[in-house]
Amino acid sequence: MDGTGGDPSAGARAAGPATGDGVFPLRPRTSYVCFPTLHAHPLTVAGQLRLPQAGDGPLAAVVIVHGSSGVDGRGEALAAALNGGGIATLEIDMWAPRRIVHPLDRPGHTAETLPDAFGALRFLGAHPEVDPARIGIAGFSWGGIVTMLSATRRYAEEVAGDGGERFAAHAPFYPVCWSYGRRPGYEFRGLTGAPVLIQAGASDTYDRPTGCQEMVAALPEADRRHVRVVVYEGATHAFDRLQPAVTVRDPHANEGAGGEVRFEPNPAVTARAHRETVAFFRRALGSAGADGGVAP
Repeated sequence: MDGTGGDPSAGARAAGPATGDGVFPLRPRTSYVCFPTLHAHPLTVAGQLRLPQAGDGPLAAVVIVHGSSGVDGRGEALAAALNGGGIATLEIDMWAPRRIVHPLDRPGHTAETLPDAFGALRFLGAHPEVDPARIGIAGFSWGGIVTMLSATRRYAEEVAGDGGERFAAHAPFYPVCWSYGRRPGYEFRGLTGAPVLIQAGASDTYDRPTGCQEMVAALPEADRRHVRVVVYEGATHAFDRLQPAVTVRDPHANEGAGGEVRFEPNPAVTARAHRETVAFFRRALGSAGADGGVAP
């Protein structure tokens, strides 16, 4: 993989699904890229970069971080929603360079993959078509935890350094809320000040239904005002997963007691969550005008 992919303009010339007014929007230009992580001994991580056709100014962008099962349809679907809102996306594959093929072979601590996310941030920040001040992050489950921890000054400084790159907005999906403040290395406080949107399901058996709200309520006011929680009734963990329903066993289920977790696709909730996410990032990252200026 050479870091650029084929002809990036080819995707831009293809027509996408028709909109309500009969107009066929241009598909994003898609390429496959690679970049170094910010580990002391860097890994090389690959990802899919999608650049929508949206005005003449630099693009806002979002790094998309997969869950324990690796890259799947969740990231692609969220990327399509964000691209439709004029936001570039970089969906990264953290497991390939580690040769991980089974979800339970994941690293021992989520923080071990924070350098992957910040490496993606640095890569996007250097891209000529991306505004380095308007890059957010979204992730699912494991990737949701990465998204949460990257919102703290402590972990951002540990990975990117004091005064280094910071994400401008964070949108974690079902990020196992019970774990923060209860397990070493999962401290969620002392936030960078970037907005955080947490979305979870009330039927998620990693957590109790009120776990995310309780976690946020326990934060100091200076942190709490940056965080918003949306909990969807009837939604399980991985409600936006496109594959058939499945039950898995995980040692972190049931608030760390271990046991079974049910994943059931919920298309209606997924559509709502995607709308929330696009609206959140458009507010947080703004949109570039034709003159290159940024509007909220």
